[in-house]
Amino acid sequence: MAGIGFAAPHALGLALFTLLPIGIALFMSLHDWPMIGSPSWTGFANYSSLLNDPTFRTALVNTFLFVVLYVPLNLVVSLGMAAWLSPKIRHRQIFRVIFFLPTVTPIVANAVVWRMLYQPGGAIDATARSFFGITMPDFLADPHWAMIAIVVMSVWQGFGYNMIVFSSALDSVPESQLEAASLDGANAWTVFWRIKLPLISPSLFFATTMTLITSFQVFIQPYIMTRGGPGDSTVTLVQFIYNQGFTFQKLGLASAAAWVLFVIILGVTAVQFLGQKKWVHYE
Repeated sequence: MAGIGFAAPHALGLALFTLLPIGIALFMSLHDWPMIGSPSWTGFANYSSLLNDPTFRTALVNTFLFVVLYVPLNLVVSLGMAAWLSPKIRHRQIFRVIFFLPTVTPIVANAVVWRMLYQPGGAIDATARSFFGITMPDFLADPHWAMIAIVVMSVWQGFGYNMIVFSSALDSVPESQLEAASLDGANAWTVFWRIKLPLISPSLFFATTMTLITSFQVFIQPYIMTRGGPGDSTVTLVQFIYNQGFTFQKLGLASAAAWVLFVIILGVTAVQFLGQKKWVHYE
């Protein structure tokens, strides 16, 4: 009974704030549900509309493009910085704080600052002109550069969290194994690739899974920096959901799109867990 008492608040919170909203969204997705007025049953018509909506397909492609670019870059940068911030580095804790600061800074403020940096005549353009004599493109107004610019900003914003995770994992690697490898003549790269990386694979799995989940839900960066433009080149699934629900007041269609996103995230996460046995070592 004591165990039930401890678990009850968490179970109640899960039911009220996670399971219930998911169920309500599924129910709404099967209706034509205006912001004002009575809903009407439509079955799977909203899902059919999504398949025939070019904006939805564009948002889907843009979201996957962001994920494909952002997740590897985030993991590589955060793992690289964690490896560099070894206990031998002087003022290591100060560097950790500096690199982690963007993660705890409000993302809206960061997006506004980066939007100004990317503008023609902004800091990036001015620096390129002063030192290299070249004019940078208008990143956020160019459909070929806009998503890349958002990815760069997002990596800067988010790599600090994974860096801390990896840094803690690397600190826990037994020194005895590193010394044995060194005595066997292994160089730094071999030690990292053959010893450290397998030993921190549980942390790498955690970071990869969480980064994938959050990257599929990207919204604030493109919304603040480009509003989904130019054209629809940076509109994402969450922004599509937001627009359908609050701009066009089509709550049923927005709920259907939200369920599509939910299924995608669930599927990707399931694949991650099924595949972890091949590369994650817990002993």
